[in-house]
Formats: sequence, C-alpha cells, structure tokens
Amino acid sequence: MTDLAARVRALLDVPTVEKRMFGGISFMADDAMLLSVRGSGDLLVRVDPARSEELRADHGATLTTMGNRSMGPGWLTVPAGRLGTAEQLQFWLDVALEFNGQR
Repeated sequence: MTDLAARVRALLDVPTVEKRMFGGISFMADDAMLLSVRGSGDLLVRVDPARSEELRADHGATLTTMGNRSMGPGWLTVPAGRLGTAEQLQFWLDVALEFNGQR
C-alpha cells in the first residue's frame, strides 16, 4: 500500500489532503475524494458514473462493493495488477481528477 501511495503522491499535480479511510489512504481535493489506495494494493477510484461501463470494459476495473453492497457505478476498484506502470496509474488519476473538475 505504501509503495502505491508514494507513486500516487509523485504523479498528482494538484493539492491534496490525505485521510485514512476505506482501509487505506484516501486522497482528497477540494473536500472531495479522488481515490483511495487500499490495504490490498488495489485502487478505489471515484469516476463519472456515465463512464463506469466503458472503464470497466476497457480497463479492467470492477464495481466497488463494501460488504455485500455495491457502492454504485461511480466507484470503481482497479486491481493492483492493472497499476504496474506509471502510464496505467496516471490514466486513473486523470479519470478521478476529471470527474472532480480538476482537469
């Protein structure tokens, strides 16, 4: 988790606040959560719900569940195996920043 959090910090180009939540480290901008690096090494990303299906089909993300319930189409989990390169991670940072109005 700490390695992925360090990679996120290095790539984010907007001011963020870090908070412990969702079993990991969440990155907030303008009081809104962008994403969370989870203890499992996965990334929880807040996305435009209208893009959810496309992002799942084309980029290997899944709908996020907490317990037995889906968090809805605006919350996706990106498996650690899909975050190995800087380009892969930057893609998801850009998706989160775009949805949050930072791009």
